Parts: sequence; structure tokens; C-alpha cells
Amino acid sequence: MSVDMQSTEYRFRVGDSLLGAQMLFVAFGALVLVPILTGLDPNVALFSAGLGTLAFQIITRGKVPVFLASSFAFIAPISYGVKTWGIPGTLCGLIAAGLLYILLSFIIRIKGSAFLERFLPPIVTGPVIMVIGLVLAPVAVGMADGSIGDGRIVGSPAMIMSMVALVTTIVVSIFGGGFLRLIPIFCGIAAGYIVALVMGLVDFSPVANAAWLKVPDFTMPAWNLDAIIYIVPVAIAPAIEHFGDVLAIGSITGKDYVKDPGVENTMLGDGIATSLAGFIGGPPNTTYSEVSGAVALTKAFNPAIMTWAAICAVLLAFVGKIGAFLATIPGPVMGGVMILLFGMITVIGINTLVKAGKDLATPRSLVIIAVILVCGIGGMKFTAGTFAIEKIGLAGVLGLLLNLILPLDKAEESEG
Repeated sequence: MSVDMQSTEYRFRVGDSLLGAQMLFVAFGALVLVPILTGLDPNVALFSAGLGTLAFQIITRGKVPVFLASSFAFIAPISYGVKTWGIPGTLCGLIAAGLLYILLSFIIRIKGSAFLERFLPPIVTGPVIMVIGLVLAPVAVGMADGSIGDGRIVGSPAMIMSMVALVTTIVVSIFGGGFLRLIPIFCGIAAGYIVALVMGLVDFSPVANAAWLKVPDFTMPAWNLDAIIYIVPVAIAPAIEHFGDVLAIGSITGKDYVKDPGVENTMLGDGIATSLAGFIGGPPNTTYSEVSGAVALTKAFNPAIMTWAAICAVLLAFVGKIGAFLATIPGPVMGGVMILLFGMITVIGINTLVKAGKDLATPRSLVIIAVILVCGIGGMKFTAGTFAIEKIGLAGVLGLLLNLILPLDKAEESEG
């Protein structure tokens, strides 16, 4: 591997276009999974991922080699929002989530990042992340057995293809080597899809009827205060995870991105990318660990490679047959992958608590964690007139308030 290849300086070269396309391929399975599951348009998600990545690069002055795309943390609120308020109303909430990131970026710029540890410590964010995964568990199981979906594939056929997708994803993620290990979701979906083809359960007529070139079905947002109140609290956990992502890519390239370009700028880039996506009908954006893994594997540290990945995403967004093809993937196939995916989100929440190194059995910790988990998973809802907040959003707010109100344990006071 040449030294030039490992350079962290931004160098835009035509020769890096194929490497950029490879980075998009790594992200592709997860990128399109979110819109497929939530009812958004996959082609718009591709476009917004490319646009968001380019915006992020401009804001961070092309210093960080990351790719931004669909965030898993928002699957539950988007799904609920689309069913409750429709796509335009839900987009209003997603734009507000991006604005929260932007607000946090300015607070960090003024007060430093330490304030987040006080207001949003792991004792709050960990259980909220767990709730995000556990609330989605019934959806994953329902899609896997065919009880949730169009009802076309149920019973044994649904379970066979969902389990093939699940097992393949597990095997690739654990035993896959090199590049293959970076795309377990893609491999799982592909294996389940092949089984569906063998069973004769895939209808290709939508692909045949779709145009090759087509402008994505962009959707404009509509003002909806309920959607804002419901979705914005969910953004708290991904905002905290953002710090981990920045530290992770920094450890790979050997650069301190927290200082240069500064976490306040990376957070601002995330926020603007998410709000831009909301304005055109795409899901919120976040940095992709799969792509960071590909950067570590290839030692391709040049941030301009992500520019090529973004350009490829934007160009593919105008290929109408891509969206039509993705729509042919049977629900049970996606359900099989979701079983693992949503479980992993829950485990990330558990790991957040474990890495914090705090005693979770203290009265204060027990109260905060218990209230967040039970109210979130139990589906508690608070209503006052037209105002309503429930599940993940309510759990996040309650956790935040309890953390601010309850006195610190003696051990924590002595540490402070």
C-alpha cells in the first residue's frame, strides 16, 4: 500500500472513482434498508445520502473520510410517523431532528463538549438506545413470519426465506473475511432473495415497467408539531453516538477529528445533512460504521474517495429500475435481517452502559434505567390537549429529566 494511498489529505482524482463506488457498495444494503422498512423512497434515500455526504464534507473542509446515510435509530419513529401523519408530516419531525444536531453543535462551540456528559450521560443514552431496538422487536418477528406485510407470503415459505437471510447475515458477520465481512446485511438479503426466486415468489413486472432514467419521487415536508415532539427526543441517542463515530474513524486514520475540524463542525455537518434529507423526503443521515470498516481494511484515508461515493449515490438515484427492483424484495427476507439488526441496536445500548463503568445497582441508576425501559417498551403515552408524546420519545425525555433532578450518588459526588 503506497504512502500516497494512506494520505489523509483531500485529493480529488478520477482514478479513485471505482474505490468510491466500492465504498457505496459497502453501505448500500443498510442504506436502502431504512427506506424500504419505513415507506420512504429508496432512490430519494440514495440522493439524500449523496447530498448529505457532500454537505458534510464542505462543512468539515474535506478532512474526515466518512459516508453519511440512513440512520437505523429512526426506523421506529419514521414507521410510526408515516402511518400516523403521512410522509410530509413525518419529514417535518426529521428536519427538526437535524436542527437539534445543529443546536447542539453551537452549544459545543460555546461551552465545549463536556456539558453533554452532564445532560446526556450513558445512564440515559444507553437505555434509550435499548428501547429503540426492543420497541422494534415485534415488527421484525412479524415481518419474518409474514404476519406483518402484504400477507402474500406467510407460514413456512416466509419462515424459510427469513431464516436463510438471518443465518447468512450471522455467518458472514462472524466468519466472513476481508471485504465480505463488511457487507453482512447485503449478503443476508441476497441469500434470502435467491431463496424467494427459487420458490417463485418474486414478481419482476414492476422492474420491467419502470423507466431506466427517472427523477426520484421527492416529497416536500408539511408542518406537524406532533411529529416534531415525537421524533426530536429520539435524536438524542444518535447525537451522542456521533462522538463515538468521530473517535472511531480518527483511531483508524490516526487523526484527531474531535479537534480538527472539531466535533462541533462534524455535528453541524450531521445536522445539516439530516435536515436536507428531510426537506426532500429522505431519512436522517448518520456516519456509517461499515464504511469506516472499509476505510480501515483498504487504508484508503483520502476523504475525496467519499466524494466519489456521494457522486455515485446521486447518479444511481436517477436510475428508476433500482427502486423498482428493491421493491421486489419480499418482506420476510427483510424481517430475517431485522431480527439481528434490531437486536444489535439493543446490545449497543447495553454496551454503552457497560463501557461507562458505573455501578448500575445504585438507587439513582436503577430508577433512571427502570423508568426509561418500562415506559419506552411498555408504550406509555402522555397527552395534554393536542400535545402527545409516547414510547421512545417519552422515555428519552423522562430519562433526561430524572438525570437532572435526582441527586448524585455519593460515589459520583466524590468523583466530581
